[in-house]
Amino acid sequence: MTFKVPRGTQDILPGQSEKWQKIEGVMRHLSNLYRYAEIRTPMFESTELFQRGVGDTTDIVQKEMYTFEDRGGRSLTLRPEGTASIARSYVEHKMFGYPDQPVKVSYLGPMFRYERSQKGRYRQFVQFGVEAIGSKDPAVDAEVIELAMRIYQECGLKDLKLVINSLGDKEVRLAHRDALIKHFEPHIGEFCSDCQNRLEKNPLRILDCKVDAKNPLLGSAPKLTDYLNEESAAYFNQVKNYLDVLGIDYEVDPNLVRGLDYYNHTAFEIMSTSEGFGAITTLCGGGRYNGLVEDLGGPETPGIGFGMSIERLLLALEAEQVELDVDNQLDIYIVAMNEAAKEKAVELTSSFRAKGISADIDYANRKMKAQMKSADRLQAKFVIVLGETELEEMQANVKEMATGTQEQVPFHDLVNYLQSHK
Repeated sequence: MTFKVPRGTQDILPGQSEKWQKIEGVMRHLSNLYRYAEIRTPMFESTELFQRGVGDTTDIVQKEMYTFEDRGGRSLTLRPEGTASIARSYVEHKMFGYPDQPVKVSYLGPMFRYERSQKGRYRQFVQFGVEAIGSKDPAVDAEVIELAMRIYQECGLKDLKLVINSLGDKEVRLAHRDALIKHFEPHIGEFCSDCQNRLEKNPLRILDCKVDAKNPLLGSAPKLTDYLNEESAAYFNQVKNYLDVLGIDYEVDPNLVRGLDYYNHTAFEIMSTSEGFGAITTLCGGGRYNGLVEDLGGPETPGIGFGMSIERLLLALEAEQVELDVDNQLDIYIVAMNEAAKEKAVELTSSFRAKGISADIDYANRKMKAQMKSADRLQAKFVIVLGETELEEMQANVKEMATGTQEQVPFHDLVNYLQSHK
């Protein structure tokens, strides 16, 4: 019997994992520059957390969650997104009492959604995200957006588009909700069953429907931006002003609503405009979620964040034909001619590694020619061949593979020689 990875998952093999490490390094570096400290939360939480935090009218909760009952009869769910868990942690650990607000955190790890598998979208995917909880300053919104853009730019992407919208406050949402119901109700039979269910529960999500995306009623639907009150409009204008100050181009899309119920005020997506990327162009999404912390039992606390898939980022890099600068250099490969030479090779390899020099040897007891081929395949910078003569003279012939030049170096000076040539 043969086994394969479950549908919607993947093995990340050597040769690919180095690209992941490079991207993760960029994310961690920029998070540190922007002072978003890492937080790690469990991979599964109480199912009710996501029902309440993400919203029970969302596709995630209704269709996509991996939910199971543990031996104690508790309903648990593999996390489908990161924000609800972090808001729960913020409340549980009373971070609202920290003297410095907002609390700025970043996270990186696997998420799980049962959705149709397609290129760049998996049922287990790795998401990086940040959250800034505890400030309603529009400058924080701009900072979060800038951080997301910089990650993509630092990885080498150029074909990017930022789309933003304002979802307004609670008052705005209610007024717009009533207008949407009046707009869609006479023709709701033309829409999919999901949209029919959303009409009374959350009509805003009809605008986000992928099934009915080409229905002309979506284009003529009342726009949220037309219902913004003075406070919401002023907030949105401030966010746009800060983006202008930062030199970040954007487009305002009145139909951008995002797929999660907790969003309000600023919502944004970063998209790939590269040809051949695919029909689903979104790379990253986020927004403000004032009210989520209260819904989870905490005090009135504003927040904003984003989430981005590493898989989607890699797909965009492929579409733009960007090669990541991955540092995977093998400094030295030691070829051993006999058992005595093998013992010395083991000793030298260990001493090199202890000094930060990457080194490898043959573990298949192959002939010299086969070992040299391995060194070539592994793209070793230097090669040492050890035999009886080298052991007797206590020095090695170090060959630089790129140039073919060779030098005799005493064993005791090999570390210094290699460090000076790194």
